[in-house]
Amino acid sequence: MDSIPAGAIAVIFVNRRNGLDDAGYQAAAAAMEAEAGRQRGYLGIHSVRDATGQGITISYWADEDAAIAWRQHPGHSAVRDQGRANWYDYYHLIVAEVRRDYWWSR
Repeated sequence: MDSIPAGAIAVIFVNRRNGLDDAGYQAAAAAMEAEAGRQRGYLGIHSVRDATGQGITISYWADEDAAIAWRQHPGHSAVRDQGRANWYDYYHLIVAEVRRDYWWSR
């Protein structure tokens, strides 16, 4: 992923999976990542999950309008409803503005 510019929006999705329907979840997650990548203003994603099902996914958007458009995207809305009904014990969503971005790599 390229650097995230200052002023971009980070949508931080903290959640715990319930372990049910892993194949359905994996298919939906892959489809949503691909669809997000086709949206205006999409900058990238980071995602991790531990053995207990606790996960954090951060999607990055060029601006607030792009992040809101993704929230309102019909396909994303449908999968969000599936997540509430089938895959998550809970989730917590945090929207933040990126102040700076830097990284190091060996």
